[in-house]
This record gives sequence, structure tokens and C-alpha cells, in this order.
Amino acid sequence: QVQLVESGGGLVQPGGSLRLSCSASGMIFSINSMGWYREAPRLERELVAAITSGGSTNYADSVKGRFTIARDNAKNTVYLQMNSLKPEDTAVYYCNADIDAKVRWGQGTQVTVSS
Repeated sequence: QVQLVESGGGLVQPGGSLRLSCSASGMIFSINSMGWYREAPRLERELVAAITSGGSTNYADSVKGRFTIARDNAKNTVYLQMNSLKPEDTAVYYCNADIDAKVRWGQGTQVTVSS
């Protein structure tokens, strides 16, 4: 059973930082793209950042310059370093991965930016 398990969410003040991690486990042959999406109340789920197996990255305009996505292929893990957090970054963050040609989702982790 392939699973994506996220960690690292929480409550942080505006201007603060958080680092999210997501590890894939189970019987895995290959992972193509990995990424992070977020879903805020009353809004649709949106792409935050994505990274290919070769390291090419893509970011939402709203997080460029503040968030950095990285991955460790040996550990089947993707990270999202979030700096200069704003209240509008508050959302449930979901890990996403293309594993053996099937899209998988994590369970989500809450990120709350508030003073």
C-alpha cells in the first residue's frame, strides 16, 4: 500500500517560517513529479509548488521568493520551506505525487498564520 505522510504544519506568527515534509512509502518503482497544494476555507485547492524527478520547479505566483520546494529522491521525500509567512497562507497543505503513473495524495496538514 503506497502512502504519503506529511508532517511539519502548525501555528506560526506572520513573518515566521515552517518546513513541511512528505514521505512516500510502500512498494514504489518510480516517482515522477511531487508537489504541494493547499486548500483554504471556501476556496478551491490550488497548486503551491511542484518539482520533477530531475529537479525542475514550478511555483504559484503568490509564493515565489518566499517558499522553496526540494526533494530527496533516495528518501522519496519532498519538502516545502515556507518563509515570510502571511495570514493568507493559512490553509490545509496537501502533498501530491505521481507514483508509478498514479496520482497520490497525503492526508493534509494544517498551517495557520496568525498573531
